[in-house]
Amino acid sequence: MTGETSGIALESIDEATLRKRFKAQNYVADDRVVTTVQLALQLGRPLLVEGAPGSGKTELGKVLADGFDTELIRLQCYEGLTAENALYEWNYTKQLLAVQSNEGTVTGSSGSESADAAGTHSVFDDEYLLERPLLRALRAGGDRSPVLLIDEIDRADEAFEAFLLELLSEYQVSIPELGTVRAENPPIVILTSNRTRGLSDALKRRCLYLHVEPPSFETEYEIVSRKVPELDAAIAAEVCAVVERLREESFLKRPGVAETLDWARAVAMLRADGSDEPLSTDEIERTIGCLLKEVEDVTRVDTALLEQLHAAAAAADERLDPTDR
Repeated sequence: MTGETSGIALESIDEATLRKRFKAQNYVADDRVVTTVQLALQLGRPLLVEGAPGSGKTELGKVLADGFDTELIRLQCYEGLTAENALYEWNYTKQLLAVQSNEGTVTGSSGSESADAAGTHSVFDDEYLLERPLLRALRAGGDRSPVLLIDEIDRADEAFEAFLLELLSEYQVSIPELGTVRAENPPIVILTSNRTRGLSDALKRRCLYLHVEPPSFETEYEIVSRKVPELDAAIAAEVCAVVERLREESFLKRPGVAETLDWARAVAMLRADGSDEPLSTDEIERTIGCLLKEVEDVTRVDTALLEQLHAAAAAADERLDPTDR
């Protein structure tokens, strides 16, 4: 990868620069995340990020785009996604109108001699092409590599995975009517997976790999402090302690960082008057829907568990660094 982003050659990105960009976006990344992202940028390799929903995988792609002041091109995967949906489509209505008005020909990709003589042109050229995310990322111009975020690749099927292999290894795709399209300035490719199914070895082989673990209490507290600065520091610590305790339960869906931030914002909103009173059992119970999204999980939060959550919140202040209190 030889492209530049925001005036910096990707192959020369160092750890200090990357940390600075992350910090500017209030993105908390540990050493393992920083090193893996740095290597992906320097080596020009796609990065496959796996982890539980809400753990910040998609956010990483957004942060890289914002941090390097470049375009974010997102492909949201889903069951039944096809190459045509992700790569390109022809504007059939416009093609039909061109042919009917004798302005276009359907023969060849560059038009026949007779068509040129008649002043017509092929309807299989850029004028009639509708770019989808993958093609758009490959053909992005300028000196800044765009970020191509292929989100939740595990929701697509194996056939789509196989289609991606050429793009991930060569940064090119083949289009029957146009030939091979190769990126002059390869995109920064981030793939995310919630591990709803296993991915093929062929796809993994083409990527560097990063598994995102649930954050520690200290890391999550730093995230909440940066993302929800209006929340009192002691209350932010209580929020993180409650979430940490909830993750110990065998819920159908444990709360991720996204849910923690939702709850922190909700608590801050409810305390818009500036109250710094500790979290109460009643407050935790009334706002539990910010954290748990399955009815089976919500109904498991009984009086005993609420008391344990309240106890975890009460002990949170002791876990803070004195400078944070």
